[in-house]
Amino acid sequence: MEEPATRELDMSLSDGASDDELPMTLPTEGSIRKGCDPFAQTQRSKLQHRRARINQQINKEMRMRAGAENLFRATTNNKVRETVAMELSFVNSNLQLLKEELEELNSNMEAYQTDSEAVNVPMIPLGLKETKEVDFTVSIQDFICEHYGEDSSLYDQEIRELMELRQAMRTPSRNQAGLELLMEYYNQLYYLDQRFFPPLRNLGVHFHWYDSLTGVPSCQRALAFEKGSVLFNIGALFTQIGARQDRSAAAGIDRAIDAFQRAAGAFNYLKENFSNAPSLDMSGPSLCMLVRLMVAQVQECIFERVTLTTRDAHFTSQLRLAQEAARVSDVYLLVQQTMTQPLMKDYVPFSWASMVQVKSEHFRALSHYYTAVALCDHMSSAEEEEKEERQQQQHEEAETAFLQFYVSAPVGPSLSLILRDPEKRRKLGKAHLRRAVIRHEEAMRVHGLCKILRKMDILQDVLSLTHKRSLDKYSELDREDDFDETAEAPEIQSQTHQKPDITPTNFSTVQVTDIFQRLGPLSVFCARARWGPVRLVSLQRREGGLGLTLRGDSPVLVAGVVPGGCAAEAGLREGDYIVAVDGDDCKWAKHSEVVQMLKSCSDRRVELSVVTLHSHDTQQVERRAVMLSHGSDKENARQRLLGGAKGQSSASLLNWNRKKKREGDGVSKRLGSTFSLSFGSIRDTEAMY
Repeated sequence: MEEPATRELDMSLSDGASDDELPMTLPTEGSIRKGCDPFAQTQRSKLQHRRARINQQINKEMRMRAGAENLFRATTNNKVRETVAMELSFVNSNLQLLKEELEELNSNMEAYQTDSEAVNVPMIPLGLKETKEVDFTVSIQDFICEHYGEDSSLYDQEIRELMELRQAMRTPSRNQAGLELLMEYYNQLYYLDQRFFPPLRNLGVHFHWYDSLTGVPSCQRALAFEKGSVLFNIGALFTQIGARQDRSAAAGIDRAIDAFQRAAGAFNYLKENFSNAPSLDMSGPSLCMLVRLMVAQVQECIFERVTLTTRDAHFTSQLRLAQEAARVSDVYLLVQQTMTQPLMKDYVPFSWASMVQVKSEHFRALSHYYTAVALCDHMSSAEEEEKEERQQQQHEEAETAFLQFYVSAPVGPSLSLILRDPEKRRKLGKAHLRRAVIRHEEAMRVHGLCKILRKMDILQDVLSLTHKRSLDKYSELDREDDFDETAEAPEIQSQTHQKPDITPTNFSTVQVTDIFQRLGPLSVFCARARWGPVRLVSLQRREGGLGLTLRGDSPVLVAGVVPGGCAAEAGLREGDYIVAVDGDDCKWAKHSEVVQMLKSCSDRRVELSVVTLHSHDTQQVERRAVMLSHGSDKENARQRLLGGAKGQSSASLLNWNRKKKREGDGVSKRLGSTFSLSFGSIRDTEAMY
């Protein structure tokens, strides 16, 4: 089968991976984590089912369009060309309708929001990428027979366990258990890569994933595409968990902040480590937009927490609220600018772009409102402040904060004079309220242009309530004898007391064990190693012993053979690995255990099963891999650290990115250690037998 006409996903790795990104091993059999019931009729599951159905229809229409376009180019018959052109117009029309329907589904934010009655601006969650089922059976069985020389039927249980884990991963629950399920499968893909994906050969398994926003299908045989898609879903699930939190209490806000920061971390990790994505949702511009969107939603949650914890109406407290709101407006404005970039403009759902613009206007209005409250409600007059030393100190602190409040000082009286004059404070506050009302009305106008946002009652309630509050405050400050033209309020300097973090995904929180560990230690029994067939060597102890030297653990290495001895005559060679003694598997056996097995057979003939690594062929593979790579790969650095922790090594899923920094020496060292155990620290286990 030919490779799909898409560029394969590359992974750009460097040695910068941290220990908290490594999956940990857990000596358990099978996964205890399960996916959601695919037939459960929850609002979210119905949404996912409709999305999956539309994805399949889009896939069908695109295949029809590809066939019609090929026929149109191939034929010279004018009548046939006219018929095909008409069919193409119908197909394109159907595709447009399907994409609009999918956009409406992706814009359905209410299904992911909290059930709380609190009035909060809804957050933007991300739907999961859909995928087709994958059958690993034949490909893995063939590889086990061909590469490992074992009976593949002995590993039917492991293959079934892997496929069940992937099936469960398609429908994760919207909680910590769902995240752990996705991370478990993501971590298992490292072992799958090491066991069955050699650097210069493809396993032949096709991974089908649909774009999360457009539904356009992508198919690749690269395991990196599978890993990237799973990582994307980890980030998407974090967005859904963040959106469902009850933000009417500080604890719920903190959970939402944590979820959105982790979503930003997942998308940022994907952006930095995976390139040449075949689907637009995993492209650099799209992931950059998603990271900024998550950071903006974190900033919004921080503002909500400040609002919740600010109990007093003191001048500096209200100024702080105003600056926090201005900061939220700024970060949403940055997201809006990202969404209007050429590649993103026609990709991002219109409801998303509208929601971001609404929030930018809404929070800018709030910043002007809280400024007006600070100016007009915080204290009665400067004379009363000066009566007490404590009030004087508060006034000085307020004046200092006010002098740093604006981007640039307003034209006219100084800020110190304005702060001491109640009438000037009232007029400046009125100017801010005027700006607030204008911004509120702009937010409501943009909201009214989007059909999907108009259906969101809670958003309509928030915009109406805040608009009415600003109008009421403006009416309260307005006077009949106020004939002076309202001045223009200056721009507020945005500021936040808590900068959002991009929290990297901590893969070590989910402990996994290699499903195919019965194949043997990964340091030797991996896809990149090449060895001869298993040889049976029959030994009979003589007076001088067996005539061999053993070294190391799991597996035990034949470090030396005495010329003319029993082992040499039987055909045992230096560098052989002992994989079985009298039919008992000892790939994972310790040095002492193998020695004990040999000693127990002192009075009879013992039969060893051994394999020999072809170091020359291996070095050719290594040299080819190094030639293909001009740098290091951050994702494989994570895997290399994982392998190093277990005496294993790692290999790249694909060719490394040529743009990365050259680290040839480190690569050569790592590759060279893949097929030979380091015995410098275990000389005490070497012994002659």
